[in-house]
Amino acid sequence: MHPTHTLNIGILAHVDAGKTSLTERLLFDHGAIDRLGSVDAGDTRTDDGGIERRRGITIRSAVAAFTVGATQVNLIDTPGHSDFVAEVERALEVLDGAVLLLSAVEGVQARTRVLLRTLRRLRLPTLVFVNKVDRAGARPEELLGDVRRLLTPHAAPMTAVTGAGTGDARVVPRPPDERTAEALAEVDPDVLAALVDGPEPTAGDLAAALAARTADGTFHPVYHGSALSGQGVAELVGGLLALVPPAAAAPGTAAPRGTVFAVRPEPGGGRTAYLRLYDGEVRPRQRLTFLRREADGRTTEVAGRVTRLDVVGGGAALTAGNIAALTGPGALRVGDRLGGLGDRAPQFAPPTLETVVRARRPEQAAPLRSALLALADQDPLLHARPEASGATALLLYGEVQMEVLAATLAEDFGVEAEFAPGRVRYLERPAGTGEAAEEMPWLDHTRYWATVGLRVDPGPRGSGVVFAHETELGALPRAFHQAVEESVHATLSSGPAGVAVTDCRVTLVRSGFCSPVSTAADFRGLTPIVLRRALDRAGTVLHEPYHAFEAEIPPDTLAAVTARLAALGADFTGTTGGDPAWLVTGELPARRVREAELRLPGLTRGEAVWSSRPCADRPLRGR
Repeated sequence: MHPTHTLNIGILAHVDAGKTSLTERLLFDHGAIDRLGSVDAGDTRTDDGGIERRRGITIRSAVAAFTVGATQVNLIDTPGHSDFVAEVERALEVLDGAVLLLSAVEGVQARTRVLLRTLRRLRLPTLVFVNKVDRAGARPEELLGDVRRLLTPHAAPMTAVTGAGTGDARVVPRPPDERTAEALAEVDPDVLAALVDGPEPTAGDLAAALAARTADGTFHPVYHGSALSGQGVAELVGGLLALVPPAAAAPGTAAPRGTVFAVRPEPGGGRTAYLRLYDGEVRPRQRLTFLRREADGRTTEVAGRVTRLDVVGGGAALTAGNIAALTGPGALRVGDRLGGLGDRAPQFAPPTLETVVRARRPEQAAPLRSALLALADQDPLLHARPEASGATALLLYGEVQMEVLAATLAEDFGVEAEFAPGRVRYLERPAGTGEAAEEMPWLDHTRYWATVGLRVDPGPRGSGVVFAHETELGALPRAFHQAVEESVHATLSSGPAGVAVTDCRVTLVRSGFCSPVSTAADFRGLTPIVLRRALDRAGTVLHEPYHAFEAEIPPDTLAAVTARLAALGADFTGTTGGDPAWLVTGELPARRVREAELRLPGLTRGEAVWSSRPCADRPLRGR
């Protein structure tokens, strides 16, 4: 039977909860692979990189598929380590639903709470799977209480476990009961009315409410099992098919609309892009035009014909709701959009760590820079820019990502690199409006045969750098105009305080040239002088990144913890609970996060649960 429906499901969890093992089990049980791979043995289907196999962690999102009846399930196995949060955010954008894994032994982890908070914010249908129920120390019943206390109160078990913590652990279905009805009543007014006013909701009523509230992301069914033994996996699949609705799609005659959510380099130097299609249809040899939002705010186009199209699960054409690996339409990057930039905006968390990379051997300096630029060209969140010293500056999420990048450079490019200790990335924004101009030599004694006038205005947050012109289009030859625009973007990579300037509008208000004396080099030389003068007149404000944090701490440590966090510059947004623990939330300068993580265990007898994520930036206080 050819599948008539497609579900794109993401598997998310903290490190070592069993994501890759569950993927292997699902593929094996449904005939997609003929043997189970092992993370320990390094032969799993989705961790296909050498570094991933050796480290036992998933770094890049991978896609695999299996079929159940008339439904094809595409599995996106995502990273669990916080340094690869951007990969998780990319995957979430293309999902119809998610499975959030917990370990029945380790329980709810700080990273798990961050993931579910993100899933709830996106209103993405999410099922919870409690893995490793057959491991010694498994505590599924206690863990259900932790789920309701630490993750979400809107959850109920769909299965029960006998013999938990032993090799004889078995999972059986658990029909909806009074506890399910009470949990559903908190998010479903019809169930609440039936419980209060009667008659009691029937099993059919509860099943309908369960499906509706799971679909809108407000309720989370809990399943139990073991990815290694296969117990409970069939019940999980049944829940996915019954409770996660496939995304609605326009007819095949509609214009194709989709997003690139992953890119894999090929041995020959090319790249394969993974495209999730929302509407329309894509076929081999079809010409496509993708839109790209550059880091500085510009929108560019990437166009070309599809030279290879491998639809996940098979098929000659990529149809709405499905995923395909394709090559051909230019050098595609993650985040490129087919059919417009405005829909389903990605939830990319900005990196806040900057490091400088140098080659260990001087003769490898040029190959290192080429390799880093090639990697950054595939990944829009890995910003690379040359330093005056000959090194390359990179933006990253953390130390593990730095280690993986070093291994990638060594194995894939044959370059040994040294990374300077990471430092927090600051930004500058214009404080006001500033304008400056320089005329040609006979008017102002400059050495450039060019006239350039620029005005700098503050822009909206997140707008990047926008270049505009008030001069008549065509007043300058195209090469001169392009030289001015490129020089503006290059100059703003390092502002008055030595960091990148962003969220501003730079307008060309005056221009002139003398033919045949003027050259593009005159405009490239004069533009930075004029722009820096305009920036000085506008003034700039230095901003530093902040992290939103959550700290769950014992009741008797509240005063000591809040005092220490306040001394580190925290602004508190909430303090709730008290029994059995306080939950303290707030925002903290990114440069203080590591110190907070190191101090908390000593203040809380090692009982604190800490999580943080990049949230925004603020004007730097003091120096």
